[in-house]
Order: sequence, then C-alpha cells, then structure tokens
Amino acid sequence: MTRIWIVVLVVGAVTVVFKAAGPVFVGRRQLPVRIESLVALLAPVMLTALVATQTVGGDEQIVVDARLPGVAAAAVAIWRGAPVVAAMAIAATVTALLRLAS
Repeated sequence: MTRIWIVVLVVGAVTVVFKAAGPVFVGRRQLPVRIESLVALLAPVMLTALVATQTVGGDEQIVVDARLPGVAAAAVAIWRGAPVVAAMAIAATVTALLRLAS
C-alpha cells in the first residue's frame, strides 16, 4: 500500500471519528444558544475560505488570473438571486472565456 492510500485511509477514519464525536458527546442535550449560532456559521465560513484560497492562492503567492472574474460573476449572480448551480455555471463560463481569450 502506498503512502497516499495510507493518508487517505487515516484521514477518512479521523473524519468518521470526528463526525461521530458530536452525537456521542452531546447526545440529546441542547447546545447553548451561543455555541449553536457559532456552529451554524462554521460551514459558510469554511466554504468562503476555501473559495478564496482556491481563487487567488498560488505557490506561496497571490495569483490573479481568470478565476477571479469568474468568482466575481458568480457572486453577482448569487446576489441577484440566481441558484447556486447557475452561479457555478456562470463562473465556469466566464473563467473559460477569459482563458480562451488570453
């Protein structure tokens, strides 16, 4: 077994344990309101961080290329009320057209 598969299996196992820890430790008890609101914000914040790093992230430097206008177009589409799938298609189209033009 290669190192990559070992890493994949370990990360998968840790993910399962981590996801199971919440219901095991909390059970049927309610979380405090403050913690519940914090947990509700975790997913959007993590998604935003992922999008930002994938959009302008490079090898230890900020890279501005065709991805940035694509994400900006998707942001405008979402702001205007477009569904997420349509915004993703808009982002991909804008990025592809800009890459084709350059």
